[in-house]
Amino acid sequence: MSLFASAADAAYALVRPLVHATDGEAAHNLTLNALQPLPRARHALTSAALATELAGLHFPNPVGLAPGFDKDARVAHAMPHFGFGFVEVGTLTPLPQEGNPRPRLFRLVEDRAVINRMGFNNGGQEKAAERIACLRRYGLPVPLGINIGANKDSADRIADYAKGATAMAPLADYLTVNISSPNTPGLRALQDKGALEALLDGVAAAQPAGAARPVFLKVAPDLEPADIDDIVAVALDKGLAAVIVSNTTIARPPLASRHAGEAGGLSGAPLAELALRRVKDFRAASGGKLPLVAAGGVASPEQAWDRIRAGASLVQIYSAMVYEGPGLAARIARGLERLAARDGFARVADAVGAGE
Repeated sequence: MSLFASAADAAYALVRPLVHATDGEAAHNLTLNALQPLPRARHALTSAALATELAGLHFPNPVGLAPGFDKDARVAHAMPHFGFGFVEVGTLTPLPQEGNPRPRLFRLVEDRAVINRMGFNNGGQEKAAERIACLRRYGLPVPLGINIGANKDSADRIADYAKGATAMAPLADYLTVNISSPNTPGLRALQDKGALEALLDGVAAAQPAGAARPVFLKVAPDLEPADIDDIVAVALDKGLAAVIVSNTTIARPPLASRHAGEAGGLSGAPLAELALRRVKDFRAASGGKLPLVAAGGVASPEQAWDRIRAGASLVQIYSAMVYEGPGLAARIARGLERLAARDGFARVADAVGAGE
């Protein structure tokens, strides 16, 4: 584990009571303000056992930062300091939008969970593009994904995704098409087969000539078997680079927190079992032909290892850092290295799907 990540964990342990006493969104903004002045990372946490390839990209390690933490690409330059092997920013919409009314972010401390109904709040693609272009000039030691979405009041959401592909593809290592947020009314309807085909065709056509990037699709965990079969069929037909499984859930397993009844998407520990099950479902439905990225409830090396053995090539984290600290990515990456060696794998990537 890097000294930087270790120091960050130690500092977070001291201030965590104060952070948790602060409104969740205010605490998040304070965190971004603290990270923004950090120097640009020049190196990534990696080793021969951790490095992996996906969609023609080299990932120093398979642990990534999920979107939502750095919506506007304010701190992507610093995140490799904490052990991340890739960073995904966004969700970014063509036009700036405020998102849903506050309060809209709730910590469920007793459940080690978070409920959010943010609603794609972001400063828009134009401002983010300026920051990302600057970052690109100086370089980043890990792949950068850009997660694109549609404005809430858009009359043509497929056109919004096409605009995002045109604007952001030249700046991205990969694009993520996010149609899985429960906080933009009607958005998840784009997971339906016909709508999904039209959407992915629009995104493919909108990518600039000579700057086309691999496209990942982010899906919800709240899917029926027939939905999964349809998504897999479309993904394979359209040549998607990967599917990210999964976003937050609208389901409500038993929860202890007083915030359990809040509307929005649930993430963190209660999502872990469902998200793992969905990785297995997508792996089975695709016969292992569709690369997967696992997200949702990953808070330890063991949980990340379970996702990889279930069929995920990469994992992403976010909510767990609220409870486990900013050095979690580094701890997971080093833990994966140990678990691979324990189970007889020379590389973590060799274990993808080994638990089938």
